[in-house]
Amino acid sequence: MRKMIKQEKKTTQNGDLGIRINGFPGGSIGFELVVRFCYSNGKIALSPANVSLLHCVAAFLEMTEEMSSCNLLHQTETFLEGLFYWTWNEILMAIKACEPFLVHAESSDLLQKLIFALLDKIRANSDVPLTPSLSSSSSSPETNSTFRFSSSTKTPDSAKSSPIKAWWFEDLTLFPPKIIERVLKTMGAYGTQNNRLDVTRFLLLYLKTTGQKQITAIPRDEYGSLADTAVHGVISIGEAAFTCRALFQVLMVVSGFGLSKDCRAQLERLIGVMLDQATLDDLLVSGHDGSVFDVNLVLRLLRVFVNELVSMSSQRLKKVGRLIDKYMGEISPDPSLKVSKFLAVAECLPDSARDCCDGIYRAIDIYLESHPRLSFDERSRLCRCLNYEKLTLESCKDLAKNPRIPPRIAIQALASQRSKVQPAMPMPHHATDEREMPQLNEKEEMRKNLERMQSRVMELEKMCRQMKGQMSKMIKNNVISSPDNHKPLPRLC
Repeated sequence: MRKMIKQEKKTTQNGDLGIRINGFPGGSIGFELVVRFCYSNGKIALSPANVSLLHCVAAFLEMTEEMSSCNLLHQTETFLEGLFYWTWNEILMAIKACEPFLVHAESSDLLQKLIFALLDKIRANSDVPLTPSLSSSSSSPETNSTFRFSSSTKTPDSAKSSPIKAWWFEDLTLFPPKIIERVLKTMGAYGTQNNRLDVTRFLLLYLKTTGQKQITAIPRDEYGSLADTAVHGVISIGEAAFTCRALFQVLMVVSGFGLSKDCRAQLERLIGVMLDQATLDDLLVSGHDGSVFDVNLVLRLLRVFVNELVSMSSQRLKKVGRLIDKYMGEISPDPSLKVSKFLAVAECLPDSARDCCDGIYRAIDIYLESHPRLSFDERSRLCRCLNYEKLTLESCKDLAKNPRIPPRIAIQALASQRSKVQPAMPMPHHATDEREMPQLNEKEEMRKNLERMQSRVMELEKMCRQMKGQMSKMIKNNVISSPDNHKPLPRLC
């Protein structure tokens, strides 16, 4: 520094002397500490709270024994030799202190030493060691009385019965993502190497805790590698530790942290093959770009599920069919939901997934009521996902009277029901059970009602054709364009 000052004096003509040191560890705080050391004849009280900064400052300024005996770098190195005798909180404090000058802490190997001490504490107080090998000198003789033994690294066969949290999870959520990355790399559980349940659960808690913070100074894309690491762990363990609902929750947690497309696709595939275990609440994921629900996600999951049909029982398929019918009823009121997207969901499953199409009809009715400006062609196209033969008689009767359903669709639906309602047979003379008479009368009445409704629909269609013919004549004779004829035209079906 004396050399720097002399050089500055030579180049400065106006007498304003100033020195700028770029990249100084800890900034002004670190500089003040080292000045106090120099003006105290090389004496300073070292502690886990300040040793990280002082060590990096000493390395940055090359305060070695060559310059002065018992210099600052030697003192910090001597203090760090007792690192593995520190308490858990002291180690956490020293690692957290490295955050503002992380580059210097890494280049001086200080961060690696602290992480080894951290993992050694966890290893000494857990059932299974977290890292294959640590330094032989890293054995801690102390066991803090507040430590609890954890079994969070069990094999997948018993993973579902293991604790959700280990004792060290909450404390490590205070670290920034860069430090967590270094911890995972030291453990050999970073990226595609992660196949540990405890690490995966910690990362999900870490990301969830970060997501709940309203204000964070760290950009969310810096968490992307941690989100990928968590997903790799989930995929490697799979159904052994995660239910379908848990997988949906995992997807919601990692989606906001720059998850890679490949990891997202793998996670969605794992959810898709378990879709028959999902509930309606699981599927109602908030949408993006103005949409109320994320329908595209459900479509991707359905396509994965359908691709597994070869090895799937009909019960699983029909269970998903009932689930999707309920889902369609929930998303139908969304004003941003297009007809094409509605049909994509309805038609994604094969016809064998539904024994009854009443659920689809109810969803269509809700959609038509919520989208009153649909054209005649759009309303007709919307009904193409209906299998009229799978409608119950009550739903078919409601459809025929529904003013939002095009008349031709109503006729087709009624025609499909004709085979279900045969003419009532004459009652045999030997039928003495009075309970049979109401059933026969009810069936005959239903048949007559169907015939009346079909006749009425045909009359309505005939009236529509006549009105269209009249409109054509009026247009041909230029009646509409005449200034004396501004009467409102009749509304077509």
